[in-house]
Amino acid sequence: MYRFLLTPRWWGINVFVLLAIPFCIFMGSWQLSRFESRVEAHRSADKQVADARTEAARPLADLLPVDQSTSGKRATVSGRYAKQLLVPDRQLDGRDGFYVLTLLRTDSGRALPVVRGWLPGRAGAAEVSAPPSGEVTVTGALQASETPGDNGVSTQGGLPSGQTAAISAASLVNLVPYPVYDAWITLDKADAGMTAVPATAPDNSGLDLKAFQNLGYTGEWFVFAGFTVFMWFRLLRREVEFARDAALGLVPDEESQAPQPTAV
Repeated sequence: MYRFLLTPRWWGINVFVLLAIPFCIFMGSWQLSRFESRVEAHRSADKQVADARTEAARPLADLLPVDQSTSGKRATVSGRYAKQLLVPDRQLDGRDGFYVLTLLRTDSGRALPVVRGWLPGRAGAAEVSAPPSGEVTVTGALQASETPGDNGVSTQGGLPSGQTAAISAASLVNLVPYPVYDAWITLDKADAGMTAVPATAPDNSGLDLKAFQNLGYTGEWFVFAGFTVFMWFRLLRREVEFARDAALGLVPDEESQAPQPTAV
């Protein structure tokens, strides 16, 4: 009854199934490992940010360039405050507001963007106090330059003078006549009247859409493996039933199924 399994047609079906199932399981397992690695990276990044709050601050030069290992670390740097800008459409504790961003001119000639704090409401220069004058030493959490469109960073253009949508060297270099560090810091303690902006985890370390896409792909590959097994059993059952019916003479032959010529 199962002699049909040795036919070329079923050899092809069997080889396909034997290759498809391991492949689907492998791909599903790989996607699951990607999701698990993103979860672990998310946990490590959150722990890194939390641990950095209790670590001793290090000179800015020792932490550059910013990467996943240095993002969130406490940095210290000296200089003089220069141009001040506002970063609108920033939320803190569920409230709308804006960052107060001031460029700190260092001895290197480059400027470091420093977020001195957050204020609620619409961005307005009249509400913001002037930065301290003279030589200052600031300490805060180091952050990588922002990318418009990521992590809620606005892509809005045409902002009023004195405002910027993203804290990045690429955006700020067009607003000031001196080079800007490809990084920024948020002060441990905000200046008077402002709220300190907490450090965030490094980019590509959170449970973002890509992580849940990996989880979705995991389910899809395992479903494909199960569907392949289901279809193989369905085809096998259908072939067995056909062979059984043929053995019992329940399947009409081709001659009896052929249309009979009609008399003229």
